[in-house]
Amino acid sequence: MASTLALPCHTVASLLPSHTSMSHFPLPKSIPILSKSSYSQFYGLKFSLSSSLSTIPCFYSFKTSISAKVNKGSVPPSFTLKDQDGKNVSLSKFKGKPVVVYFYPADETPGCTKQACAFRDSYEKFKKAGAEVIGISVDNSASHKAFAQKYKLPFTLLSDEGNKVRKEWGVPSDLFGALPGRQTYVIDKKGAVQLIYNNQFQPEKHIDETLKMLQTVNSSV
Repeated sequence: MASTLALPCHTVASLLPSHTSMSHFPLPKSIPILSKSSYSQFYGLKFSLSSSLSTIPCFYSFKTSISAKVNKGSVPPSFTLKDQDGKNVSLSKFKGKPVVVYFYPADETPGCTKQACAFRDSYEKFKKAGAEVIGISVDNSASHKAFAQKYKLPFTLLSDEGNKVRKEWGVPSDLFGALPGRQTYVIDKKGAVQLIYNNQFQPEKHIDETLKMLQTVNSSV
């Protein structure tokens, strides 16, 4: 199955950090990626900028071939990963209650920070729904701890170093595979997936969609 995401060039510019000079992004022409030795963060993507120049067309499509390994109604592969305190956490630990597992690109990037803070701000709603929230990225435990402390995140962050779990679950990537996907799963009390929501560029919508599904899941019990 293939998914296509078309973005106008002004959207790309708006997703870059506020300190990025817009002189590098003449609109509406193609967007040159310049600058010799700096790094930028594109909603989780850290890429080296080189004066050799690659350009991104003003309007373009990202096609990602998706071979989903976790589907709605299926039981996802279990895992055991280290949390922000360096302790092992297994998915099986949460069986018997709803679980929200969200994969995100990286700590401290604009979109991922917005998403994490949105989960934090709605955390009481998740607790009332009896659900656990688990965030997963490739960052190590020390990075997760600093991220959680800085933004006062009350939920678990797990370190998927090497992207092993991401690959096992079949989480699709964006930007031709350069940007790790932002995908959220709602798992019911029996351990079956009831929602798979993917939206890289509207991170806060993940919270609305998961809360809606939790209401549905709880009302059907």
